[in-house]
Amino acid sequence: MNQQELLQLASKKIEENKPLIAKDFNRLQFHLMPPVGLLNDPNGLIYFNGAYHVFYQWNPFDTTHGAKFWGHYTSKDLISWEEQPPALVPSEWYEKNGCYSGSAVEHNGKMYLFYTGNVKNEHNERQTYQCMAVSSDGITFEKKGPVIYLPDGYTPHFRDPKVWQQNGRWYMVLGAQNDQEEGQVVLYTSLDLENWEFKGPLAGGNLNGLGDFGYMWECPDLFRLGAQDVLLVSPQGLEPAGHLYQNLFQSGYFIGNWTPETNQYEHGPFIELDRGFDFYAPQTFEDDQGRRLLYAWMGLTDDTEAYQPTIANGWIHALTIPREIEIKGNKLYQKPAVELTHLRKSLDFQQQVSIENEVKTWTEINGTVSEIRLEMSQMEGTHFEITLRENLKLRFNQAEKLFTLERKSFKDGTTESRSCELPILTDIHLFLDTSSIEIFLNGGQEVMTARFFAEPFEQTITFSSNGKIDVFIEKWSL
Repeated sequence: MNQQELLQLASKKIEENKPLIAKDFNRLQFHLMPPVGLLNDPNGLIYFNGAYHVFYQWNPFDTTHGAKFWGHYTSKDLISWEEQPPALVPSEWYEKNGCYSGSAVEHNGKMYLFYTGNVKNEHNERQTYQCMAVSSDGITFEKKGPVIYLPDGYTPHFRDPKVWQQNGRWYMVLGAQNDQEEGQVVLYTSLDLENWEFKGPLAGGNLNGLGDFGYMWECPDLFRLGAQDVLLVSPQGLEPAGHLYQNLFQSGYFIGNWTPETNQYEHGPFIELDRGFDFYAPQTFEDDQGRRLLYAWMGLTDDTEAYQPTIANGWIHALTIPREIEIKGNKLYQKPAVELTHLRKSLDFQQQVSIENEVKTWTEINGTVSEIRLEMSQMEGTHFEITLRENLKLRFNQAEKLFTLERKSFKDGTTESRSCELPILTDIHLFLDTSSIEIFLNGGQEVMTARFFAEPFEQTITFSSNGKIDVFIEKWSL
């Protein structure tokens, strides 16, 4: 099918789905979602010509992972978003089974997209091409076709180009699997964005002292933050280890020092970015204020994906809120972008309270779309717990130094949990949407993200303790 035919079919699908969307209580109020179909990875994050651009992997025709388009939103303020026409559709031979993930850069006043063209041949064998498209206005793109072909020594699991400029040279990292089925990140360089030179692996399994570390690394992102280099990556194939690596696939980072001339990256341990249920394929960009902002897919391809109730209304998944990241010590901290304060409609509750061996609730704190902040001034005892809408529980066990998030499984309603070690709990910052929660602990030292599906009428939020806790609580309706 040609590009115009695919665009018309997608537009028709959006129109057909509007009645279902309109009645879906689980539609989020302040997150980016697909108008129809399936959304996954954020792509091409960039500030260009006075606007923020967020592209995303999109299958408009089904709630499964089919041939992906690049959906597109723009905003002047990270709050109000305008849906734009799809930037890329899989209409050419080198992308016919999907315009897979990638990135965006500005050069000479134009926006350049780099993405992976996914192709399955007649034997269902994968072929992969790294492709480029160019735009003068950031809305309409001219495809230039493949600029990189698969190098020797790698399987066709070779994708997700992230491009940036440094010291007058362009660089690209790609997620890869070598012929030994080890996950890697590889590096290319270019002087003109069109002719790329392969520099080999930058990081990966059995490199830089790491040892075995999964069979595929996806969605790499390498950037300088402060005086150190940070590599974000989403490795597949890690086995759970205690409270670590509890999801099917992980997303995290290595902090270290990268030497461009030799492509040596000396780094520390892999640290997970988010310890909740639904977080994958994060990507960052630097905006006009010099901030390093992050978005991620608020979802995951696992065995519960097919049970999400929004599928009945023709859509699935969303992106996280934008988060600003910074390094403190040897750890990335994440905090909600300051623009999100403009979502606040009213300050409904602001009070210092004590909770001692009891369950408390305040009518003003109840609700389905809100921002809640808690600052602990004293904690005597072992447990502090928040229950949200009879579906989620947030629990801090002071004796075990463990923070736990529980929810009801989409699949069968049983309780499932994710935990992270936390020596002390000083504050909790919650962003609660109709069917999602993002939890920032200790100023963003740890973050937990999850989708959940409660009954529409259930709005109760309760607080309880074993022992005494003094806490300052603020709540805004959003």
